[in-house]
Amino acid sequence: MLRPHFFGELGVRFQKSNKQGIMIDHKRYPISCTEVLKARSVVYDYLIPTCLTRYENLSSLIDAEIFVKHENYNPTGSFKIRGGINLMHHLKNTGINGVVTFSTGNHGLSIAQSAAWLGVEASIVVPENNNPVKNRSISSTGATLIEAGKTFEEASAIVDELSDKENLYCVHPANEPHLINGVGTEFIEIIEAVSDLDAVILPIGTGSEAAAALTVLKSINPDIEVFAVQAESSSAAFKSWKAGKIVSSANATFAGGFATGTAYEVPFEIYKDNLAGFVVLSEEEIYEGIALAGYYTHNFLEGAGASTIMAAIKLKRLLKGKKVVLQFSGCNASPDEINKAYSSRLFSEGLISK
Repeated sequence: MLRPHFFGELGVRFQKSNKQGIMIDHKRYPISCTEVLKARSVVYDYLIPTCLTRYENLSSLIDAEIFVKHENYNPTGSFKIRGGINLMHHLKNTGINGVVTFSTGNHGLSIAQSAAWLGVEASIVVPENNNPVKNRSISSTGATLIEAGKTFEEASAIVDELSDKENLYCVHPANEPHLINGVGTEFIEIIEAVSDLDAVILPIGTGSEAAAALTVLKSINPDIEVFAVQAESSSAAFKSWKAGKIVSSANATFAGGFATGTAYEVPFEIYKDNLAGFVVLSEEEIYEGIALAGYYTHNFLEGAGASTIMAAIKLKRLLKGKKVVLQFSGCNASPDEINKAYSSRLFSEGLISK
């Protein structure tokens, strides 16, 4: 069982970096199943539980009982909206002028939409040449969209400057307990629907979802296995997990949900010793996952969102006969991404099981 995580030293650093005094008491704020249950009443003011669907064709392919958690059905097309709502709820009455964050899309969209719903001003910094679908969605919420830097990490460099200049709360995409607790509501829904669950497979970028999954599922049943999947060309989380310490790595994947060049302290402390395993995918395998999601489930997904199908295929021997949930994390794909994936034979024919 995972105990609640408290982040005293991290909390002090966050408070200083936001230049506004104490906004949220991170100093003794827990990430725990109890806090996730509290977050559920906040999240459900704006969202309904997403579908958990058993797919017979995927079950036959993997030789396991396969369910899909459709986080791609959320209003922003991603699981991250859950965390955004919970964080904005806690920030709303703290006297801030607004919030600023950096993102490749889904996190930024979650903050932008949550801020709009709760009446908070938001600025979202994305890399140059970012996914135009995600940029358009962020702008449509009324948030200020700023394009800066070539990568996720370079985009982050402008955030402290904006926070200082405009007195904005700087929302970190991973090191925010309220984000993780909000995301955790997804896993309460899963365990309520499949009480005898054996395993979950989910994509990992910044790591907030892996941290949320482990916090909830291991607290309820320590035997549930949580597997992570990441892009080989942006594999900082995998390399950090393997090394047992945070390391940086190249960040070159087309799949925005994976596109980070480092692991982050708060989620890493939760997932570093608790994942059952890790799968890394080539760029071609990520495109193949999008194609297979279209063929087997008729769902339109982005790269990270569809990656769990390819991960399950690679883990087939370990998953045999088990009840497994694949998470479809997001559907905000660019036209180029979809056109390339859907030109694959896998989209029209599927994968012949061996």
